[in-house]
Amino acid sequence: MTLNDLTINFSHLDRDNLLEDWEWLLKGDYLPILLSACGDAFVQHLSNGEIWWLDSAGAEFSKVADSPEEFNKLLSDKEFVIEYFAVQMVGDLIHSGKKLNNGQIYSLTKPWLLGGKYELSNIEPTDIAVHFSITGQIAEQVASNGS
Repeated sequence: MTLNDLTINFSHLDRDNLLEDWEWLLKGDYLPILLSACGDAFVQHLSNGEIWWLDSAGAEFSKVADSPEEFNKLLSDKEFVIEYFAVQMVGDLIHSGKKLNNGQIYSLTKPWLLGGKYELSNIEPTDIAVHFSITGQIAEQVASNGS
């Protein structure tokens, strides 16, 4: 499995607005630079170049690299790729026949934040923009109800 199997081409989408429903968490000038097939986004802070990981299922947002150069090195680190790109899960999904079409990303049908599980039966190919919109809205509601 290559990095191309684990990432999604999203050049047809408006990067400025793709994570609009995550603004409550991002709180800054971030643009997505890489999307994983498993529904997460790597974003770059526009003013300092830092690369952050948005875990859309768990609503986690954490820095992974200080620069694009450091991030590119991480992409060749086997452990980093296994941890952040859900290699086993993506392989299992492909093997089960759940292949992605252009413009799709894997998404939990019942979100993890609402008790959904990481099981093949709970993961379906979903439109990229719809995935990030719905997961962002649900995560914001869960976060506001928990505070």
